[in-house]
Amino acid sequence: MQKIVIKPASGWQILNLRELFEYRDLFLSMVWRDIKVLYAQTILGFLWAIIQPLVQIILFTIVFGRVAKVPTEGIPYVLFATTAIIPWTYMSQAMTQASQSLVAGAGMIDKIYFPRLIFPMTPVLARLIDFGLSFLIIIALAPFYDIKPSGQLLYFPLFLLVMIVTVAGIGMWISALAIRFRDVRHAMPFVIRMLMFSAPIVYSSASISPKYRFIYSFNPIVAVIEGFRASILGLPIPWPFIWPGVVVSLVILLSGAYYFKRMEGIFADVI
Repeated sequence: MQKIVIKPASGWQILNLRELFEYRDLFLSMVWRDIKVLYAQTILGFLWAIIQPLVQIILFTIVFGRVAKVPTEGIPYVLFATTAIIPWTYMSQAMTQASQSLVAGAGMIDKIYFPRLIFPMTPVLARLIDFGLSFLIIIALAPFYDIKPSGQLLYFPLFLLVMIVTVAGIGMWISALAIRFRDVRHAMPFVIRMLMFSAPIVYSSASISPKYRFIYSFNPIVAVIEGFRASILGLPIPWPFIWPGVVVSLVILLSGAYYFKRMEGIFADVI
């Protein structure tokens, strides 16, 4: 009988996407499990995907739009907030889940072999269902503000891809770190709050001083938010705010993939 020995890859290597494809059935089943578990035994079910961002939109519109009167370059604040909160809700929830994905799946890691990348990538895909449902809020608001599809909407898939790539890269980094350093679990709520205020979610990028805007644009979340807002509302795409963030998102993805692959061999030893 032929004996097959599975050994962890050594060194800094690119991810084996072919292997991930071979385990696609397991991958999809874990994504579906996450979707079902998220709303199991709830009365409102998938409506929570709409209620959670909707409550934030209402609160932000009252606090920052009505009370603080944050300038939005002529955009009604409810639209300004909606086009930012919907992608941000997806990103924050997917990053939070990804950070603890390896820790939560520790019982499987030291028993059977499969690509460990499945763990952080599962919430990245599973949370897209919530994102799609929450997008109905924008569709519902469009007639009230006379928002019609424009040519800028053709760029929407690009910003959707940047959003997914950013979350996937960060997810690989923090999940690999979290299984070694359990402090990550305690730090994540603080980090998420800091990231929220580092992007133009409650304020406009125009409020950033011109001498700092180039540095500010290296935040990939800025690229996602500005891109979503412009493509959905039919505004000029602020490419100077987009391209630096797109480049950084790719760097995060590749470096996260390399780091995850390098650490993969010790996951079973540190859980």
